[in-house]
Amino acid sequence: MSLRNVGIVYRKELTESLRDRRTLISTIAVPILMFPMLMVGFSFVALKLVGAARKEVPKIMILGAEDAPEVANVFTKLSEVEVVPVASDYREQISNKKIRAAVELPKNFRAAFDRGESPVVKVYMYDGDLKSSLAANRLEKSLQEYRKETVVQRLASKNLPASFIDPFKISQQNVAPPEKVGGATFGGMIGYMVMLLSMTGAMYPAMDLTAGEKERGTMETILSSPILRTHLVLGKFFLVLTASLTTAGLAVTSMGISFGVLKGILMSQGAGGMNMTISLKSVLAVFIMALPLSVLFSAVLPTIALFAKSYKEAQSYLTPLTFLVVIPAVSSFLPGVELNPRLAIIPILNTSLVCREIVTGTYHWNYIALIFASTCVYAAVALFIAVKMFQREDVLFRT
Repeated sequence: MSLRNVGIVYRKELTESLRDRRTLISTIAVPILMFPMLMVGFSFVALKLVGAARKEVPKIMILGAEDAPEVANVFTKLSEVEVVPVASDYREQISNKKIRAAVELPKNFRAAFDRGESPVVKVYMYDGDLKSSLAANRLEKSLQEYRKETVVQRLASKNLPASFIDPFKISQQNVAPPEKVGGATFGGMIGYMVMLLSMTGAMYPAMDLTAGEKERGTMETILSSPILRTHLVLGKFFLVLTASLTTAGLAVTSMGISFGVLKGILMSQGAGGMNMTISLKSVLAVFIMALPLSVLFSAVLPTIALFAKSYKEAQSYLTPLTFLVVIPAVSSFLPGVELNPRLAIIPILNTSLVCREIVTGTYHWNYIALIFASTCVYAAVALFIAVKMFQREDVLFRT
């Protein structure tokens, strides 16, 4: 093994890659910009939209107000809603967003109420529409307050305290540390994004160093140089691995910065209840677990791209592989999918699951060792196959 020859190939490929705009975009620009755009940008826009929706005064209808005018007055006095005249097509108006919600008071509501019955008040809304949900929540809150006042009045008439129906309070208290709370919320997404970017960072250099060489007609030139095919493969492999690790490293760094910025935005908007605390130790651990996966990507992608005759054909081969990363990575989000010895040997899925645990501050060292070792074995096999493929003339000069 001549490290000098491997280094020569590596430097040559690195120089050419740094001149390639597509490689620079996929390796540097995408991981730096993706997390701020997805997390900070999306969250900021979402907060603005929700804030604007909360400030809007929704239009509502009150059906059956003639049977309970005192209840209708509860809504007409609200400054948070605008009561519009009753219409028979209120369902269509809600569906078409002309009004946001409607309240239906049943017939003889007050009489049934006075008899001690429990008449049902219906609130009609557009499920899935934010503004309709906010309007329905305001109506329901007003009804609950009216119901509470009525109960207090009834108790007072019988000389009973209000605590008669509320003998004790219930309070939920979080006992998990902040990093576990933040990790439970965002852990799966973090591992998923790091793995996806590790693959995309390796994809374009892998295509350029194989199918791109064929298309430019430089594959024959480099093969005629006095170096072993193994040295050639390793030089190209280390360049693809560099691109993948650079992408993963920048993704982790951008992720950490984005979480800090997003936490500040949420606190400034009064939404500080969402815990965004993730420790530096967890972030570094996620990057370490991504190392063998990057090695696997860096060996598999050039091997597959080598079968293509052109860069465009290589894209058609490698792009569907994204689903092989997305599907198992997304599977780790499913409820009930927990890390176990069987799942710990399934590539990609195992890394996604262990990253989710790591971000919560839980380190299963036996699973971490098994996942790291198994992924390294898969990567070694893939690298061995890559070397064999570069030794086959029918693959290198496929027409």
